Amino acid sequence: MRTRAVVTGCVVLVLIAVIGVVLAMRQVGEQLNLPLVGRTCTVQADGTVTLNSHQMANAATIAAIGIQQELPDRAVVVALATAYQESGLRNLAGGDRDSVGLFQQRPSQGWGSPKEIRDPRYAADKFYAALKKVRGWEQMRVTDAAQKVQRSAFPEAYEKWADESEVLARALLGHATGAVVCTFGGDPAMRGEAAATALNRGLKLDWGLAPSATTASLTGLTVAAGNQREGWRYAHWLVAHANDHGVKRVRFGDLEWTNRGRSWSRVDADVDQPAEVVAEVFADA
Repeated sequence: MRTRAVVTGCVVLVLIAVIGVVLAMRQVGEQLNLPLVGRTCTVQADGTVTLNSHQMANAATIAAIGIQQELPDRAVVVALATAYQESGLRNLAGGDRDSVGLFQQRPSQGWGSPKEIRDPRYAADKFYAALKKVRGWEQMRVTDAAQKVQRSAFPEAYEKWADESEVLARALLGHATGAVVCTFGGDPAMRGEAAATALNRGLKLDWGLAPSATTASLTGLTVAAGNQREGWRYAHWLVAHANDHGVKRVRFGDLEWTNRGRSWSRVDADVDQPAEVVAEVFADA
């Protein structure tokens, strides 16, 4: 009986230890911005980057705002590296002193109100506006250009994110085909008309676009693409925002992504079909 009691006690202690390790790993993962299982996005474009769905959506918006402002690709790389370092590509409610948002901009330094800075589009726009004022930023190292805007106590810190930011920029700027893959399960954040309406709003704010719904019931939308690069910009943006906008499927040309897939799959394509990106959202339950 004593032996059985000892064994039982050991089993309980092991279970407690295992639970403690799991909880600790989850906490560490959240602190280090590690992607959550089932909500993972992988970017492959001459390198590989893995993010969670929220980080991916923020990165896609930062890139889109840069394109909308007709800035060179280098500006997007600098902006992504800055947001990587300052917030881990998370839209933080606070930080050092009164720092807020993706770029940890400070209301007391004239960046805007806390509410404004918490808007990723506003924050990205303000960052790019400040970067454009830096003479010769195009020829600088990523960390030097970022430092001219941020004036950080750690001026070399941005450089360690340069490679990851290059990979993200290549994909989000349309230089790579089928490069962004997000996988998520469970119930979508929204469905039907609400999802399609949110997507339309997001595309208008990030890209200045007014896409058209594909059906009367608003279960999807299409976005016209002038060329392959433009099409992949929109397709990757839609996948990046799939988790928070209830996107089930994205198709461009003869490639298609679905929310449970781990890659873009080849499908039959109509060669006479106009170049357009098609997105389908989850129907109302």
